[in-house]
Amino acid sequence: MTVLVLTRALDASSDISELTERGVPVCRLDPGDFPGSLTLGARIGPGVGHWAGTLRGQHRDLTLGEVSAVYYRRPSPFRMHPGMTDQDTRWAQAEARAGFRGMLAALDCVWVNHPSRNAHAELKPISLATAGRCGLSVPETLITNDPAEARAFVASLPGKAAAYKALGPGGPTIYDGNAHALWTTQVRAEEIPDTVGLTAHLFQQWVPKAYEVRVTAVGHRLFAAEIHAGSDASRIDFRTDYDSLTYRPCPVPGPIATGMHALLDVLHLRYAACDFLVDQDVGRWYLVDVNPNGQWGFVPELREPITHALADLLEGKCP
Repeated sequence: MTVLVLTRALDASSDISELTERGVPVCRLDPGDFPGSLTLGARIGPGVGHWAGTLRGQHRDLTLGEVSAVYYRRPSPFRMHPGMTDQDTRWAQAEARAGFRGMLAALDCVWVNHPSRNAHAELKPISLATAGRCGLSVPETLITNDPAEARAFVASLPGKAAAYKALGPGGPTIYDGNAHALWTTQVRAEEIPDTVGLTAHLFQQWVPKAYEVRVTAVGHRLFAAEIHAGSDASRIDFRTDYDSLTYRPCPVPGPIATGMHALLDVLHLRYAACDFLVDQDVGRWYLVDVNPNGQWGFVPELREPITHALADLLEGKCP
């Protein structure tokens, strides 16, 4: 019985040291080390429904049959040999995804979460529609590449303002030679340029909020904390100014808990961190983001109980 943690080298949220304290073997590997310092050998044959073989890393070997659970966090991209041409590098990366990641994805064990489930849930059109079907409130949202429709949508909203946010989970983009993070911004109709026509964009009703809530689901356990902004920047996107934030653990209202459990069941997730805006007028909770691989360590009071619940989940002690 070994828990396999798949993530990059610098990832504090992958630290499940409690498993080691419980005597559960843990093997941490970064798939990005393949094929340079991580070697795979796996076989399958007639009448066999699983792969047998070994992962050989810098510090230890792991027999595939040992793996009882996989914690899939944030693996880095495959790093191919620098001497390869661009065309050969693209081909080799595609082969690595199909072979190495494909073989790992075939492991029949507990996944938190399986990469195919993460990829499915990370698509905002899917996660927001699923949340609505599960009884959770979602703000009025438009996805479009039509600038005129975007302007008309924003102009029709209460307050004549919308939140613009990236559709994908990607990191900073390069513009004018510099890296720019795609934070949530507030926009009005007259501020929407014609360049919206170049790709898909998401515009969401601006909800005047009292505060935000991060609800972290680990199996059937829910952990919630209010997030109170202490600066103008963090009131628009709390990720821009963590130093100004204050946190307060809070209960999850019954209808929200029911919706969260249904959401994870439908999306086949064992873990998710969901963000809600709490309306300042009537206290209504609006779900705005489903993060199947979201951070969980930044709320101090919840760090220990979430770590404990994750360890239980990976050890097979809870559904």
